[in-house]
Amino acid sequence: MDGLVVDPPKAAGPAVPTPGPVLFARYAYPPNRLGLCGPDDAPSLQAGALAGATAELRELARGFEGAYPYLSLIAHENSIADPLDPRVVEAYWLGGELSARIPPRSLHRNVNDRFRGRMTPADWRWLEQALGAGSRPIHAFHVLEIFPRAGLMRGDAAPILETIDSCRVRWGRLVSAEGDQLLVSASRLELVDGALRIGAERPETVTGWYDGSGLLGGARAGDPISLHWGWACDRLSAPQLGRLVAWTDAALRITNQAI
Repeated sequence: MDGLVVDPPKAAGPAVPTPGPVLFARYAYPPNRLGLCGPDDAPSLQAGALAGATAELRELARGFEGAYPYLSLIAHENSIADPLDPRVVEAYWLGGELSARIPPRSLHRNVNDRFRGRMTPADWRWLEQALGAGSRPIHAFHVLEIFPRAGLMRGDAAPILETIDSCRVRWGRLVSAEGDQLLVSASRLELVDGALRIGAERPETVTGWYDGSGLLGGARAGDPISLHWGWACDRLSAPQLGRLVAWTDAALRITNQAI
């Protein structure tokens, strides 16, 4: 886990359940505000997440051409009616059992329909092999395996490693908070001897979500949290953190076979 030791939360109490559309918006807003994905209405996405406006968020979520089809796939294959069910949303951003159940042929069909036309024949052949090697519809798969080969980044994608690292959902530990500015200890992606790996922790400052339940649903110093494009998105339980680390490591292993 690259130096990140999961200690019990410091008297933070149980996490407040977050509605699926709100949880999706917390992770989707950071890149959306930069114009990198989704509809051109970041203020509404942020306001909806803060106010818990689930109906408005559902409509906005459908405009995320990268993420929403994965949510629909996970929901359909698990016989869940709502693509924004919180279990589905968590499985996409963090990984988990619902994503693990997706048959490779279903993900292959989904990816073929959406991305094959944007890839070179060589990249598509590699991706087909990766799908058979255990890839599943989670955000780490999209960032590490699809995005670099399908040219999905809007605008200048250089430097590519920094972009990919910002785009993947990372983990860290909350050190302190001053308003919505949080000091966290987190790891960065690095390329060493031709392979990608998670580097050592270092301090950085990010922005955190506050709503009626407080900072990230009650996060306190010492708690593990998730990070996306310079924002802290949620407080993580130990099992959630374990899934995020494990699924990221799995995606990295597959990616490293091709670089």
